[in-house]
Amino acid sequence: MTTSTLPRKRRTSNRPSWEEKPSPVGQGAKSLVVLIVLAVIAVPIYSVVLTSFSTQASINKAGGLVMVPGELTLEAYKQIFSNQLIVHSLFVSLAITLLGTALSMVVSVLAAYGLSRARSFAHRPILMFMIVTMFFGGGLIPTFLVVSALGGYDAYWSQILPGAVAVFNILVLRSFFSSTSPELIDAAKIDGAGDWRILWSIVLPTSKAVLAVITLFYAVGYWNNFFAAQLYLPDNGMWPLPQVVNTYVLQGNSMPGSGITNTGQYFGHQQVAPLTIQMAVVTLTLLPILVVYPFVQKHFTKGVMVGAVKG
Repeated sequence: MTTSTLPRKRRTSNRPSWEEKPSPVGQGAKSLVVLIVLAVIAVPIYSVVLTSFSTQASINKAGGLVMVPGELTLEAYKQIFSNQLIVHSLFVSLAITLLGTALSMVVSVLAAYGLSRARSFAHRPILMFMIVTMFFGGGLIPTFLVVSALGGYDAYWSQILPGAVAVFNILVLRSFFSSTSPELIDAAKIDGAGDWRILWSIVLPTSKAVLAVITLFYAVGYWNNFFAAQLYLPDNGMWPLPQVVNTYVLQGNSMPGSGITNTGQYFGHQQVAPLTIQMAVVTLTLLPILVVYPFVQKHFTKGVMVGAVKG
């Protein structure tokens, strides 16, 4: 028997099956799935952005949202930034997002750090109480009555304080903080560091990944939140941008100062199609997240997965 006719010894490996290199068929299937998911996400965004730059003739030719670039124009954005309602709502959204995210992070970090210390006062009952709120809420009407009784109706703080704390995010942070090396903390205590110094100089610098992810969670939540404005802000002059989009784009109501009627007709700015303006407003709501996400994306795997598994 020659060497070529001997049965080839099957290679064995101690690695689990899901860590083995996939076959060419498997790689092709994975690539196909990734491309489909990417198309489902990217094509609508592409169409919305392209339509926001298209003229009435291009939209009429496409019969709606534009998929093939035609004649392009910036008139929709010029008209939007000449509309005080939209410009003001854009600044309101930015202010709510920045202030709300900062407040939520401060509260969440302090709560998570306190709950992560085993000897902190009543940390177990407080933790159980917070977890209960994840499954049982007061309901929409009681919450509205409480916020209104405290003066939140027709006030900006109603957009931030009622949703300032997310228990899930606190649990993720607590799990990550609990994994900080006890030897490192003990060494800091021997050197005379207190809890504030340990939190600022040791825990936070070693938790940048999970802090970046939780910050993005809060920022996206505040930026996209229109329901709180629906409940507590009756004056459209106080609305954030998502509420403007919901009212004047999704529901098709007339936008003050835009020349667009709720019947789809337009006047005044004859060269700008109503659909172009609507898609331009939607593009403005997407832009901040699209700009910020690439800088935080690298922390997602290390931040969320490690924060969820540790502890």
